[in-house]
Amino acid sequence: MNLAQLLDQLRADDRFLRNVTRWEVLPPEPARLAEIPAELDPRLAAVLAGRGIERLYSHQAAAVRLALQGRSLVVPTPTASGKTLCYNLPVLDTILREPQARALYLFPTKALSQDQMHEVHGLVTDLGADIKTFTFDGDTPETARRAIRSSGHIVVTNPDMLHQGILPHHTLWVKLFENLRYVVVDEVHHYRGVFGSHVANVLRRLQRIARFHGADPVFICCSATIANPQELAERLVGREVAVVDENGAPRGEKHFIFYNPPVVNAELGIRQSVVKTTRALAERFMATGCQLIVFARSRMRVELLLTYLEKSGRRVGIKSGDVRGYRGGYLPNERRAIEQGLRDGSVTTVVSTNALELGIDIGRLDVCIMAGYAGTIASTWQQAGRAGRRQNLSCVVLVASSSPADQYIVGNPDYFFGRSPEHATLDPDNLVILMSHLKCAAFELPFTVDERYGGQQVQEILGYLADQGVLHRGGDRFHWMADTYPAEDVSLRSAAPDNVVIIDRSVPGGRVIGEMDLFSAQEMLHDDAIYIHGAQQHHVDKLDWERREAHVEPVVVDYYTDAQRKSELKTLTAEEDRPFACGRLAVGEVGLISKVTVYKKIKLGTHENVGAGRVHLPEMEMHTTSFWWELPDDLAAELAGLGRDLGDALKGLAHLLGRVAPVFVMADPSDLHATAMVRSPFTGLPTLYLYDSFPGGVGFARRIFDQFEEICAAALSHGRGCPCGSGCPSCVGAAVESGTTARDGAVWLLARAVGV
Repeated sequence: MNLAQLLDQLRADDRFLRNVTRWEVLPPEPARLAEIPAELDPRLAAVLAGRGIERLYSHQAAAVRLALQGRSLVVPTPTASGKTLCYNLPVLDTILREPQARALYLFPTKALSQDQMHEVHGLVTDLGADIKTFTFDGDTPETARRAIRSSGHIVVTNPDMLHQGILPHHTLWVKLFENLRYVVVDEVHHYRGVFGSHVANVLRRLQRIARFHGADPVFICCSATIANPQELAERLVGREVAVVDENGAPRGEKHFIFYNPPVVNAELGIRQSVVKTTRALAERFMATGCQLIVFARSRMRVELLLTYLEKSGRRVGIKSGDVRGYRGGYLPNERRAIEQGLRDGSVTTVVSTNALELGIDIGRLDVCIMAGYAGTIASTWQQAGRAGRRQNLSCVVLVASSSPADQYIVGNPDYFFGRSPEHATLDPDNLVILMSHLKCAAFELPFTVDERYGGQQVQEILGYLADQGVLHRGGDRFHWMADTYPAEDVSLRSAAPDNVVIIDRSVPGGRVIGEMDLFSAQEMLHDDAIYIHGAQQHHVDKLDWERREAHVEPVVVDYYTDAQRKSELKTLTAEEDRPFACGRLAVGEVGLISKVTVYKKIKLGTHENVGAGRVHLPEMEMHTTSFWWELPDDLAAELAGLGRDLGDALKGLAHLLGRVAPVFVMADPSDLHATAMVRSPFTGLPTLYLYDSFPGGVGFARRIFDQFEEICAAALSHGRGCPCGSGCPSCVGAAVESGTTARDGAVWLLARAVGV
């Protein structure tokens, strides 16, 4: 049976169709072509002709023209639309004409840097020109680094390496910075939240150094389809950019299916497990011989599905080695072997976190199954683009979990298919992040007293750093004077530094098998946790918090562990507020103390609770940005008169808004936390808080403050439309947790908020 036959079979299967909320068939689209710009070097046109490319896609031609005119731009077109030619052609054209010219290519991950280097290297080889292209990352040997610094025309790297390995040593990179004509920033939509806020500051530092060396590069940015590509790109690179958003690439027929697992407990509103449902669907597609990618929302879910699908594969004649997992924490060689296996077809099924959402070349896949909504419309389309990367038939299945965000999307498919994707948010002026990069910038070049950084006056912060003995003010300049090397202490992937290294102690001398950030390590690497890596279970013998090491040993057990975190708000300062239809809205700073306290043992297969244990780890404290809604004091009496409890209503409201709001602000559900208080010690009123889960905040709370009316309307629609009785995980949380009046109370509050 092939893919087309399986789709026909599913269309005739009533049991399958009764859980399908939308089966969208996206018809094939022909290419829209344009002439190759006449100003392009004839040698490049000849190379393209040798590859069978007589004309470019319309967006490629437009992007090339803008770049050659010296204008910065962003190209927000879908996966597999040929964005690489948008930057490779103008860069190579300029270097052919000016052999001293240089370009810097930035990709969000090392894997993507390696992958795209092969693409440009192929063009250079076909040209037969002396254009040296190098990848510069943590794996580059010291002997090669000297050659790259002196003779690399195109340097391909990632933001982390630019931040720690290039900018602090710019005096060794004079050839690059004096002649820097282009900076390519790929996968721009990925630079949001904490990571985007850091990278915006890295690019501020890059431009500061380029100006010092007499260069003013053109920025060429590429992005998936988002609602605000121009705004995001301009905030990221700190200058005006043009938008090229008409996609001229062709597309094959794609079937996009929204599948909502059946309800297994109507009273509690609990649906069949998303993992079990995904496993069953993946088995059917695996049996057709299709090449398949399964996206899961967490590392734990990846490992669970990998464990199950290895067994499923054996049932349909697929060897274990042909079914692989892919996620952060795997070592680089392991990931590259999997990418190669996908390209050459030896890996038939891969289970991945969003690490493979980015444009790494993994060949042509037939089917994409998402175990849960990807968190944003843009990411969902990125993941869907992994199937049918050329003009072949492809299929995408979104399996909804019980979370309100998932249920909102599958219950409102027109929102997904009819709406332009969400706004991406970043905040380069987050004080924690800004101060970190000002230190790095001062190490690279002294600041003058009147110098602006990212368009901002920063004298007050520089003065503070001078008072702390980090900088020295001499005359009209601030000089770096500390002994430390600041970039080493700043991780671009989190607002707080440090990782935990995972060491397998069953090997003599120990072997590093992965790493994890501190916040996640408390939940997944506490003492006696079961850590799963590549479908292999490991028992955590000890988490050495002081040394940032987790000591593990391989085991075979029939359960996994799931830790619980408790958080408490501490302090509050309002920066801005405004009246609301029901109460007031505000945004400001909060202090947060959080701690992992207990863990549960969950049986594999049945997912039943088979035990528990306590976790003894220190509290983690941070300051972040929060949105809050102060409700009128008389609501408790009004609700009581209607037979509803204010505490239940607020608890349900926090559950619902905490999972619907991320859909609108392009945040991962884990990027935001919601909590409610019947009487807040800070406002003295019933108050709901939605706060960024990163130190300093990265703009999500601010976006909620601006969009709250729209978010409330969507939450009300979802709360009213949920088929449960008195609350379930898909709306306000199970009634046993939120209370029997939670749903009615939350819906009543939302109705008051939107004035209906």
